[in-house]
Amino acid sequence: MATLLMRHADVLVCMDDAQREIPDGGFFARDGIIEAVGPSESLPETADRVIDLQGHVLMPGMVNTHHHLYQNLTRLMPHAQNAPLFGWLQALYPVWERLTPEAFRVSAIIGLSELLLSGCTTSSDHQYIFPNGSRLDDSIAAARETGIRFHALRGSMSVGQSSGGLPPDSLVENEDSILADSERLINAYHDPSPASRIQVALAPCSPFSVSRDLMRESANMARAHGVRLHTHLAENVEDVAYSRERFNMTPGEYAEELGWLGDDVWHAHCVQLDNKDIQRFASTGTSVAHCPCSNMRLASGIAPVMPMLRAGVNVGIGVDGSSSNDSGHFLAEARQAMLLQRLTEGADGCSVRDMLKVATRGGAQALGRASEIGQLSVGYQADCAAFAVNDLWHAGAVHDPVASLLLCYSSVAAYTVVGGDVLVEQGVLSGIDLMPLLEAHRAMAERLANGERA
Repeated sequence: MATLLMRHADVLVCMDDAQREIPDGGFFARDGIIEAVGPSESLPETADRVIDLQGHVLMPGMVNTHHHLYQNLTRLMPHAQNAPLFGWLQALYPVWERLTPEAFRVSAIIGLSELLLSGCTTSSDHQYIFPNGSRLDDSIAAARETGIRFHALRGSMSVGQSSGGLPPDSLVENEDSILADSERLINAYHDPSPASRIQVALAPCSPFSVSRDLMRESANMARAHGVRLHTHLAENVEDVAYSRERFNMTPGEYAEELGWLGDDVWHAHCVQLDNKDIQRFASTGTSVAHCPCSNMRLASGIAPVMPMLRAGVNVGIGVDGSSSNDSGHFLAEARQAMLLQRLTEGADGCSVRDMLKVATRGGAQALGRASEIGQLSVGYQADCAAFAVNDLWHAGAVHDPVASLLLCYSSVAAYTVVGGDVLVEQGVLSGIDLMPLLEAHRAMAERLANGERA
C-alpha cells in the first residue's frame, strides 16, 4: 500500500466543514485515502513519496461539472465566433458531423490534460453526438490514459429539424437505440465505489433536441440503475422562449413535469432561471453547473449564482466546451465565476472562498461524490492541487496567499494528485507525451476547417 506525504504548504486549504486553512500544512495518505491532515509537524515524517510544498497553496482538487471535450477541435471557427447559442450551434453542427472515433479520443486526452494542468482532478464530459461510428467508449478510453476521475455522460439528440428541433436530422438518433446504448454503457463502465475513476450518467442534450418520452425514459433508467441525470437548461432567452412556445412552461416547470428535479440531477447553465424555478431546485436538491465564460462568450447572460446559493441550491463550475469557452483552464474559470458575480452582487458579494467552495465541494455534490472528494479530510480521496504563490505572477501577494489563487493570474498547477497518484509534477504532466498528440490534434482541426473528416 503506497503512502504519500504532502507537507510544508504555505497554506493548506482543507475546505472542510470548519473551513480550516492551516499554515505550514499538509496531509498523509495511504493507498489514495487521506489518513492525517494538519500542521506539517503533526504528520508522519516519512512516506513512499514525500512532496515539500514551501511557496505553494495546497487545496482540494477541483471538480468540473460540465464539458464537451470534442469541441477543442473547433475552437475559434470564424463563422461561429460572434453568434448566440442557437446560431452558434447551427454553425457548428455540420462541422461536428465529420468527427471520427479517433478525433473523440485525441480531443478527450487534450481536454483532460488541460484540466489536470489547471488543478482539476474530476471531470464530467457531456457527449451528445456520435457521428461516423463514434461511441462514448472512445472518450472513456482516453480518460483512463490520463488517470483523471471521469464521469462519462451518455448524451443524445432525437428531435431533428424536420420535427421542430434544432439539430440537423443527420445528427439525431433513434430513441430505442439511445436507451439500449445507455444501458450498455452503465453495465459496462459505471463503478459506484468510493475510489471510482469511471462513472456513467445519462444526459439527453436539451429540451430543444430530445422528446418528452426520451427525457422520461432516461430518468426511469437512470434511477433504476442508480446513476445520475444531466442536461442543458434555461441557458439563454432563446432557450426559455422555445420552452414557453413548445411546452407552455418555463424550463423549471418542464423539468419538474418530466421528473428531472432531485438530488440525483444537475443542470448546466440555468442562466435564465426565474425565482420560482430557483425555489424548485432548492426544495428538491437539484444542482447547477455554472459555466461563466461560455455564458459571456455567447451573450447568454449572468447566471444568478449567489441568489441560488442563498436559496439553498448547490452550484458547481463547468468550463463547458472549448468551442464556446475556447479554454479549459479550470482555475481561470473559477476566477471568472467570482468576478462575474461581483457585477451583479457588488464587490463584497462573492469572495474567493465562496467560489473555491463552489469549485470543489459544490462540484463534488453535483456529481454525487460529496463524501469522497472536494475536501481534504481524513477518509477522503487524496485528490488535490498545489499552486505556486512565490513566482512572478504572485509577487507582493503575501497578505493572503489563498485569495491570490483567484485574484492573481491563473497559473498552471505545480502538482495535481488523483487518488494519491501524482499526475502533474512541477507543472508537467506525468505519463502523457503531449507533442505527438498536439500534432495529431492540429491535423484533425485543419481537416475539419477544410471540410474534411477529422
